[in-house]
Amino acid sequence: MTSSPAATRIRKPPAERREEILTHAAAIALEGGLERITLRAVAERLGVRPGLITHYFPAAEDLVIEAFVRAAVHEREQFFPTSGEPLDRMAHFIAHVESGASTPLARLWLNARHLSRFSPALEAALQEQDALDRERLTEIIEDGMRTGRFPVADAEAACIRILIAVDGSGSYVNSASETVHPAQDHVVADMAEWALGLDPGTLRAAVGALRHPIG
Repeated sequence: MTSSPAATRIRKPPAERREEILTHAAAIALEGGLERITLRAVAERLGVRPGLITHYFPAAEDLVIEAFVRAAVHEREQFFPTSGEPLDRMAHFIAHVESGASTPLARLWLNARHLSRFSPALEAALQEQDALDRERLTEIIEDGMRTGRFPVADAEAACIRILIAVDGSGSYVNSASETVHPAQDHVVADMAEWALGLDPGTLRAAVGALRHPIG
């Protein structure tokens, strides 16, 4: 007599299983939006029954919110290096945006901002993640100010202006048409140069150096 899959399934530690659920839920969110996160969809990814997901997340909204947070936290680590020369760190951030690597998360942020109108808990999570992004970017700007690399006088104002440019460019991510003007491709770099008091072309040159290092 052979054992059924359910009988032979390995029981994972609760913390490991919870992480696994969140990882798959975040992947679903990035691929199709927060609305695609259902107990059944996550269960199918894991090859388990929906009841197992319910055991860890009795309220589906909690799973949706934590999946968004998981995706946002992961992207923050890709966006904002914590070490290195401030101009290079800023260029890394700009390159990440311009390359399209951040497009899935840009779509997710648009999606989450819309849904947060109907969910105070999701709105609170959005505000928290936005504040953490501002904190990380402001740190880079302040490091550049201390070294004299960024002649800007107000790090917080510069940060807000740059992130608004990111959000503005991200508002087009769901458009089927391609960019028709270079200004749209480089709007974040252009805004960052202005906000940081840098000479035009400084960040574009730094981004180019990252993409095509010498030696």
